[in-house]
Amino acid sequence: MNPAERVGLGKTSVRVTRMGLGTGLLGRIHTDAGWNEIIQAAWKSGIRSFDTSPYYGFGNSERRLGRALSNYGRGEYVLSTKVGRLLRPDAPIDPFAESVYYPAGMPDGVMRSVYDYSGPAARQSLVESRERLGIERIDVAHIHDVVELASGVSHVKEAKNESYPVLAELRAKKVITAIGVGAQVNAVLTELGESCDFDCFLIAGRYTLLDQSALDEVLPLCVAKTISVIIGSPYNTGILHDPKPGATFDFGPAPQEMIDKALRIKSVCGKYNIPLPAAAIQFPFAHPAVAQVLTGASSAKEIEDNARLIQVSIPPELWRDLRDQGLIHPKAPTPK
Repeated sequence: MNPAERVGLGKTSVRVTRMGLGTGLLGRIHTDAGWNEIIQAAWKSGIRSFDTSPYYGFGNSERRLGRALSNYGRGEYVLSTKVGRLLRPDAPIDPFAESVYYPAGMPDGVMRSVYDYSGPAARQSLVESRERLGIERIDVAHIHDVVELASGVSHVKEAKNESYPVLAELRAKKVITAIGVGAQVNAVLTELGESCDFDCFLIAGRYTLLDQSALDEVLPLCVAKTISVIIGSPYNTGILHDPKPGATFDFGPAPQEMIDKALRIKSVCGKYNIPLPAAAIQFPFAHPAVAQVLTGASSAKEIEDNARLIQVSIPPELWRDLRDQGLIHPKAPTPK
């Protein structure tokens, strides 16, 4: 797979590169020099699609990504961000995000995020994102998470009846070009996809070499409605990169059964001298709905490694072996 190949997103004019850069992890890098090095490595690797969110670093990701991208022509790349959270000084404490993005403690003046899927919030969120980015045009706006990470509270109703109509209006006015949902809950994606006209879904961790739970309902819906799929977290936040005790799955400690399964997959890959991450990053592309795999990174080397892994030649026998051993869904298409 060529990481720089361009493909269309849904029925829109947006064309994304096969490999994109997600900037969630980059929200914890607090120097422009660090960001510039990583974005330069991504650019050199052929990446022309960049995804961010107000939530990543509580605004840090948007601000520094915007500054780093100012070195490149606006017509050369695709930019996506998200709605569903606003940054406010009186927002509640978020222990998980704060420990990730500010492990030494929250500096003065950094605003935390508050969930808000109302129509006015969606509109205001994009205004504030453009200000932080310093970039007027956002190509893709995703509704972010929809189910609160800590509490499990669902905002599907508000996303459907309030966030989406505002984004549809902005799309009609060409303020944005495409609308998506970024989530890791299959039921959320199915319900929203059935009732609204989305261009893309950013599916985090639910269609990977380890977890193909989106295959039964979400992905057939995407094919039927021409919703392009962007795969987030192809390594399930770490376990498919290096399955071992202490590995992470969905940002938490991986259950032992997941580690055991990942180790079995790794063993099959080793039989063919293929690195496990190469199989993991390439597997999703076999599905006809998948347009892009979005990889995170915290260094230039990680981006360079991912660009290399996506191009490794994998023999068809490896995929057949995985299927024969029951390690992938029997109906999951595999790369040719």
